[in-house]
Amino acid sequence: MVDLLRKPFGNHGKVHEISPQSAGWRYVGFSLYRLRAGEQAAEVTGDREVILVMVEGKAAFTVAGQDWGVLGERMDVFEKIPPHGLYVPNGSDWRAVAETGCTIAVCSAPGTGGHPARRIGPDGITLTERGKWTNTRYINNIAMEAEDYCDSVLVTEVFTPAGHWSSYPSHRHDEDDFPRITYLEETYYHRLNPASGFGIQRVYTDDGLLDETMAVKNHDVVLVPRGHHPCGAPYGFEMYYLNVMAGPVRKWRFIAAPEVEWIMERDAK
Repeated sequence: MVDLLRKPFGNHGKVHEISPQSAGWRYVGFSLYRLRAGEQAAEVTGDREVILVMVEGKAAFTVAGQDWGVLGERMDVFEKIPPHGLYVPNGSDWRAVAETGCTIAVCSAPGTGGHPARRIGPDGITLTERGKWTNTRYINNIAMEAEDYCDSVLVTEVFTPAGHWSSYPSHRHDEDDFPRITYLEETYYHRLNPASGFGIQRVYTDDGLLDETMAVKNHDVVLVPRGHHPCGAPYGFEMYYLNVMAGPVRKWRFIAAPEVEWIMERDAK
């Protein structure tokens, strides 16, 4: 069994590097840089497309020799304002020079080409409420299926108030049977407010062969290879996570866990 809970390497520089090989799957990659002002990060995309998300802070970006200027506005992710980002196609390179202390997420999946580099957000990204009661959370859709400039990667971020649940009612997207359901691997990059807090994430299958419940802390990443994957934010701790998904079809279709189907039916009324 691949370890589903990934702790950061440290608190500076490249602190996460999750590849399909290290995750034991086929599509999703996720890396994270935490840079000080003046420091740089650079990568070559190879056969993968990349979405760079300015989680917080500011940095100047160059993609394939083109200057994209300084991106970033929110200095703390829990400001909740829409993020700045860049789409970087496969067969390209990118470089970031930190203008301030910053956190940069590198979200990747297989690329087939044909899409140019482009700026993502903050225009066109609107914080949207989802759910009811203690299942209420707030979503910034960064690059979901409505955006057609990607080959396979899907990216979104979620803010869960203290005492609430998200990625709930429990659901799965682990079969390639569109339009009933799609196969999407997924990573969760977690942040907590206050940073000393913790959250809960469970990853489980209907047959019980996979069933792990993890206490997640600030900057942890959880892998979701299959199964349901709800998150809980304890009273006193606000939760953020950045999701990266990818699979053979760039569509998000899911099936609810049997034990929560009644909740979805009730809340749909």
